Amino acid sequence: MRLTSWNLLHGMAIPPQPSVDTSSLNRAVQSLESDVFAFQEVDHFLPRSQSRPQMRDIAESMGARDWAMAPSVIGTPGESWRKLNSLEPEIITAASSHADLMHECYGIGIVSKVPVLSWHRLNLGNSPLGLPLVVPGDETGKGKPRFIYVKDEPRLAIAAVLENGFTIVNTHLSFVPGFNLAQLRRVKKWALQIAESTGTRAIVLGDLNLPKNLPIVASSWKSLVTQNTYPSWGAKIQFDYILTPDMAFGEYSVRNFEPAGVSDHLPIGVEIFE
Repeated sequence: MRLTSWNLLHGMAIPPQPSVDTSSLNRAVQSLESDVFAFQEVDHFLPRSQSRPQMRDIAESMGARDWAMAPSVIGTPGESWRKLNSLEPEIITAASSHADLMHECYGIGIVSKVPVLSWHRLNLGNSPLGLPLVVPGDETGKGKPRFIYVKDEPRLAIAAVLENGFTIVNTHLSFVPGFNLAQLRRVKKWALQIAESTGTRAIVLGDLNLPKNLPIVASSWKSLVTQNTYPSWGAKIQFDYILTPDMAFGEYSVRNFEPAGVSDHLPIGVEIFE
């Protein structure tokens, strides 16, 4: 099974273009040739990405039957957004009703060629405080870094229990130090609970907003990929990880990807030999 995690930055081209090119995004994903994708920073019918359901489009472009989009907010981060209310769907899939499907939202998603037996969601909340974050220079590598204040958005994890005996957990954690570590502990515990109840093996992956291999410090978990992933045009730091609590599934190999002309993050991937 080939498994890939990628923060899409809603499909934004690098260098930036006036609007998201859906066909370019689909081609970039197809070029990675994976069986299961975990995506972060996904748009769903938002104007900035041509009002398209990105997870459905990607699934159709690669011939995958199963996909899910888990909204973190209704609206557009950095512009106008709100939290989900109790009547709004927490997971949107191919089986969702038309009314659920049409929500304008943003979050994380999974696309899988391997049949999905069940979907699960864990709400992680958000830090009450934002932070001034360093934004790297432009994609040429010559621009000067700058600080911007960013308000934290609600965070979550989504899990897909696969027919082949794996549970894939995708998440995009807070950028607030300490808060994200607490979120990761919850995600790991949740992943193991699902794996135990379903008789599967857990893998946690996504944009963890934690540098220097911090996701595995003082834990029994292993990081399968160790490489810088941000920014994509000259990666200097690792924010994106693929984690497993053990090596019970056997051998694996790391898949190295070049910048795809989409997003400020590089994709990461592994091939698992079951």
